[in-house]
Amino acid sequence: MARSVVLNQSPRCERCQLPPRWCICEGLRSVDCPVKVDVLMHHMENWRPSSTGHLIKRVIPTADVHPYRRERPLEREAIVQPGKALWILHPLGEPLPAAEPPGGLQVLLLDGTWRQAGDMMRAVEPWGRRVCLPMTGGSRYWLRTQAGEGKFCTVEALIFLLGALGLTTARDQLRLQFELHVYAGLCSRGAKAKAAEYLAESPVRAALPELLEKLSRHRARDVGA
Repeated sequence: MARSVVLNQSPRCERCQLPPRWCICEGLRSVDCPVKVDVLMHHMENWRPSSTGHLIKRVIPTADVHPYRRERPLEREAIVQPGKALWILHPLGEPLPAAEPPGGLQVLLLDGTWRQAGDMMRAVEPWGRRVCLPMTGGSRYWLRTQAGEGKFCTVEALIFLLGALGLTTARDQLRLQFELHVYAGLCSRGAKAKAAEYLAESPVRAALPELLEKLSRHRARDVGA
């Protein structure tokens, strides 16, 4: 049966937000990202340990997360950086523009449900350029059911963007951290078969064998309990 550390109010690691025995902090690596990344996070998303908006902040030191509440108007000057081209990622945006120098680019990600993202988009649309990414395939965010075919989570949008900009090292580093986050989340829910299926197609298996062995011992203890 799936477990919820939120509903059960289980203790969680302050950094990775997982139960201590599933802590993956030793596998966390900083991602060097020349693009300025900001996440506009709906307040209902803030408490969820599965949030990939929080993951972006954990692994990209220069990223910032900004809480969103409809009743509290946002200040453009508090988020948008002078001298940078602002792209707001959204499925209904214009096609990816011609390449911008990554150092001169700021990207704003909307973190929430699809309905919440629409509300946030209306609040920030005048700030910059609404951009749609060429995202294909299936989502690897197995911690939640996506809203439909071709729908992806917040960090996956950033992964696609980094690839489109030719920042392949940052893209691969971020994908590794994202898939470690998902795999450990599945383990913490007791979803052993699903976690094994996920790992079979993940770069985590080759990149972090010692951490995986540690998590595997935890799973074995759970089965024997």
